[in-house]
Amino acid sequence: MRIPSTQALRALDSFARHGSVWRAADELHLTRSAVSHQLRLLERDLGFDLLERIGKGVALTPRGQRYASDVRKALTVLGDAVTRHAGTGVGGSFSVSCTPGFASLFLCTHIGEFRQMYPDVALRILTPRRLDDVSNAEADAFIAFGVGNWPNRAVELLCEISFTPLCSPTLLNKVGGFSKPADVLRANLLHLGDTEDWARWLALSKVENPDIEGGIFFSDMNLVFSAAIAGQGIAMGDELTSRRALSEGRLVRPFDIAISSPRSYFFVSEHAKASHPVLDVFSGWLRSKLSENQR
Repeated sequence: MRIPSTQALRALDSFARHGSVWRAADELHLTRSAVSHQLRLLERDLGFDLLERIGKGVALTPRGQRYASDVRKALTVLGDAVTRHAGTGVGGSFSVSCTPGFASLFLCTHIGEFRQMYPDVALRILTPRRLDDVSNAEADAFIAFGVGNWPNRAVELLCEISFTPLCSPTLLNKVGGFSKPADVLRANLLHLGDTEDWARWLALSKVENPDIEGGIFFSDMNLVFSAAIAGQGIAMGDELTSRRALSEGRLVRPFDIAISSPRSYFFVSEHAKASHPVLDVFSGWLRSKLSENQR
């Protein structure tokens, strides 16, 4: 039996109660596109239509209404169970494979709180070679960066991100500031793997014929951020992983222009591990921290 993702079920429940995607998005602290994406994934997993278009809006189909009613009852049972057992009785080992940048720049800055809440959990953080790799047999769950296409796995959208140029105040002063987007070419462009993100940002900013091949290429986001903070160049970063460096003034954002990433962060697990005692509490805690971070 295939069990849909908890986040997809919560998206359906919220939509059913509020009757609109934007109100569901507001309640769940997600974007409207993220809620719509979860509903489409749920329809794909179930094999039947949950929504139908009525005029300019959408509404639940009769079958979708019946399913949403069952989901509400199930979520109520789960919520009651969490209330009765939160912080108690959850233990054992749990291994999470997480992209290096997300692990060091976000997860590791909050993970102590999870240990305080669940002291009987022996937590292990692993890092993959590829950002979308969910193949490590030692991992119980994955925080992966990709387009959400992992067949035969439970997939929950964690957050969508946008990229924008980031640099150190030292570099900004050294080059005399950036008055227009083309000025970034006066500094070293720092790349993660390839030039795709910079090429898209420069195109959106209408910079003609930019030479972006002469920058510095890194295989790890931590190295990109370290170089940017040290004033060695300007990087493409997202506010999720760079929030602390921005708030502390180690990085600055010289432009308001940002590009939406075609990839997002997802929580991925095998259906066979759905009964793992730590899986739900960890994913719930992680979603809560991400929601706090986006406010």
